[in-house]
Amino acid sequence: RVWCSWTVLVLSLPWNSNTVSCFSTAGRAGVAGGGVGRIRPKNGASCVTMKKSPYSTMPYPVGTPGTPWGAQERVAWLERQSVKRSYEDEVVSKIKALEKAPGFEMVQYGALSCNPEKYPVYAFKSKAWDSEKPSCLVTGGVHGYETSGVHGALLFLETVAEQYNSQFNLLVAPCVSPWGYEHIQRWNNNADDVNRNFFAGGPCDECNSLMDLITSFRDKGTAFTAHVDLHETTDTDETEFRPALAARDGKKYEEDTIPDGFYLVGDTEAPQPEWHRAMIESVRAVTHIAPADSQGNIIGAKVVQEGCILYPIKKLGLCASMTGAPYCTTTEVYPDSPNANDEICNRAQVAAVTGALDYLIGKQ
Repeated sequence: RVWCSWTVLVLSLPWNSNTVSCFSTAGRAGVAGGGVGRIRPKNGASCVTMKKSPYSTMPYPVGTPGTPWGAQERVAWLERQSVKRSYEDEVVSKIKALEKAPGFEMVQYGALSCNPEKYPVYAFKSKAWDSEKPSCLVTGGVHGYETSGVHGALLFLETVAEQYNSQFNLLVAPCVSPWGYEHIQRWNNNADDVNRNFFAGGPCDECNSLMDLITSFRDKGTAFTAHVDLHETTDTDETEFRPALAARDGKKYEEDTIPDGFYLVGDTEAPQPEWHRAMIESVRAVTHIAPADSQGNIIGAKVVQEGCILYPIKKLGLCASMTGAPYCTTTEVYPDSPNANDEICNRAQVAAVTGALDYLIGKQ
């Protein structure tokens, strides 16, 4: 999810101590096979969710309310984290299975300094890289807990990527944040949001390794035409990650809502409405599109067209900004919807990428 820490959204909806009245509690088995408590609209209703965080009535368990964290608090936060699934078993095994895929070359472009042997990072590039063709980047797992970003990128490679090699140079980095993937965390091991640190000299290995990879292509004359960054918006954004962000930054936590459905976050400086429309139509064949709330917003930002909001992505240090591509966007799937499951979310990510590429083919 690509929310801003200063955004506050209030809806006049009836609610009880757990949810608004149109919701019920259910579970969804994740890729790792574990059940996770979710909030579902009853009878398949499509509306925003208000998942009640325990930290709406009690302080976050790290730090002092109102005081930004220092090094000691970040260490205390890290000590609370634990491995919940296996990067090696669930991701690297699939990457290695793709190593001999026709048309693509696997490259290891770095490793996380917290554990280089455990957390290498990989990408796939078109073997027949041609300076005459447009180049497109697909990234997943920038926020490691957003599962379909990772497995959607892998599914794209496993199923349809090869058919686009004749039209594009493709570069796919399926899991940018392996520590976050294993720990089901938005942040990295230093409590930094990877998707706020794509700028020169930033603190995150995840960002710096990927930016170095892009620089290596740029130094050889590659200018990227498009970048699709695959993400999710989840209930845990509201129950855990936004309260943690408020605590880390010494701010007051304000409750927010979660949109039910798929949406895109484009660039304020380069909106590309027709490209986004093509992506939305492609995804619509797989899953539902998030509606605007009663104020015409999604996560506090004005909906500029169906399923699309805009952010100043360079100013915020978002991954989608790092190539400077004229076509760049962040996808957002809602895996906790009663109308979605893991397969649907992964396929929706693939549909977003193919919709983006098909539009560009039509423009050539």
